[in-house]
Amino acid sequence: MAHVIIGAGPAGVIAAENLRKVAPAAAISIVGDEEGPPYSRMAIPYLLTGQIDEAGTFLRKHADHFSQRNIDLVHDRVDAVDSEASQVRLAGGSTLAYETLLIATGSRPIPPPIPGIELDGVHPCWTLEDARNVARLATKGSRVVLLGAGFIGCIILESLALRGVDLTVIEMERHVVPRMLNEVPARLIEKWCAGKGVRILTATRATAINRGGSAAGLEVTLDNGETLPADLVIAATGVRPNIGFLEGSGIDTDQGVLVDRRMRSNVSNVFAAGDVAQGVDFSTGNYSVHAIQPTAADHGRVAALNMAGRDMEYQGSVIMNVLATLGLVSSSFGMWNGAEGGDAAELVEADRYRYLRLQFEDDVLVGSTSLGLTQHVGVLRGLIQGRVRLGRWKDRLVADPTRIMEAYLAATRAIGANRRIL
Repeated sequence: MAHVIIGAGPAGVIAAENLRKVAPAAAISIVGDEEGPPYSRMAIPYLLTGQIDEAGTFLRKHADHFSQRNIDLVHDRVDAVDSEASQVRLAGGSTLAYETLLIATGSRPIPPPIPGIELDGVHPCWTLEDARNVARLATKGSRVVLLGAGFIGCIILESLALRGVDLTVIEMERHVVPRMLNEVPARLIEKWCAGKGVRILTATRATAINRGGSAAGLEVTLDNGETLPADLVIAATGVRPNIGFLEGSGIDTDQGVLVDRRMRSNVSNVFAAGDVAQGVDFSTGNYSVHAIQPTAADHGRVAALNMAGRDMEYQGSVIMNVLATLGLVSSSFGMWNGAEGGDAAELVEADRYRYLRLQFEDDVLVGSTSLGLTQHVGVLRGLIQGRVRLGRWKDRLVADPTRIMEAYLAATRAIGANRRIL
C-alpha cells in the first residue's frame, strides 16, 4: 500500500506517523516544497523573539525521526494531481503513484492589492525564509509598518514589539482581530498596545508603497493622507488554502478541499486535512475551513485511520483561538458571536483589562469570548465541546458569568450522578 501526503506541516506529519502505527508495512511519502525538516509556522514568533533557534521550530527534534519510521521526505512541489491515474506530478518532472492521497498543503499568504507590494523590503511572515528576512530588517529602533491586525497579524505584532522596533499597525476593519473578538475586548487590546508603544490605526488602508527618500527605504501612503517612513513593511492581511494545483484534478473544492466526516473528498482514495480542508463545523454543522493547529492535528489522525482502512468519524472542528498580545491573553471558542435567538452574559472591567462574554442556546454554552481571564479557558472549551446542559446554572451565569467554574463542577457532577443511576 502506497500512501502519499502532500504537505509537511502538522497535519501531514501527524497523519504519516499515525499511518505508520496502523500500517507498518505501507510505503509512506511526505512531499514538502520547502528545504529542511518539517517545521511549525506557529513557532516562528518565538524564533523572531530569540526564544528559540531555527531547530526549535522543527516539528520533530531528531534528525532521523522520519527515516527511523521509514517515512520518505520528498523535497519538491506538486504541480498537479491526476486522480484517475492515482498519481501526482512534481515540479522536478517525476511522478509519484499512490493508493491513497492526503492533501495537507495548508494555506498561503494573500498579498493585498496595493501598488508597491512587490518592492524589496516588503515581506509576508509565513515561512522560515520570510522569518529570516524579517529578522534581518526588524532590528531595534527600525521603523516597521505591519499591514493587518487579524489573528496572524497580532501574533507578529507581539514578536516585532519585543524586538524593539518602532511599530505602526494598519488594520482596515473597525478594530483588531475582528474574526475572533467583538469591539469591546478588541478596543482594550488596542489601548493595551498603545500603552506599550505600539501605534494601531484601525479603519485605515494603505493605498501605496513607494521607495522612500534618503532617510527611509520605503514610504507607506495611507487613505487618511498620512505617509509613514518604513525600513520594513510586513503584509499580514490573510491567508488562503493552497488548492490551485488541484485545478482539473476532479477533486471538489470550494474555499478548500471539501471533505466528509472521514476527511474523504469526493474521490474515494483522496483525503484532506488541516488548513486546506473544508470540513464540518462542530457548532453549526456547516462546512468551513478552520486554520488552527489543533484542528490540523485532529484532521491528520482521523484521515490517517481512514486511509488505512479503519472507520473513524470526525465530530467537527470547534472554533478555538487563544492569542497573547504583549502579555494580555484573549480567547474565543465556538459560536463566540452568538447563536440566533440565544442569550448572552457579559462582564466588562475595562480598567483591569478584563472581559468575559458567554453565549447560550437554551441552557447550553455554545460560545465564549474572554480577555485577561485565563484560568477558565479549558472549562469554557469543555462545556462548549461537551454540549453540557447547565440547567438552573444558565440563569446564574447570565447574572454573574464569573461563576463558570461553579457551573462546570455542578453540571459535570450531575452528569456523573445520572450515569451512575443508569
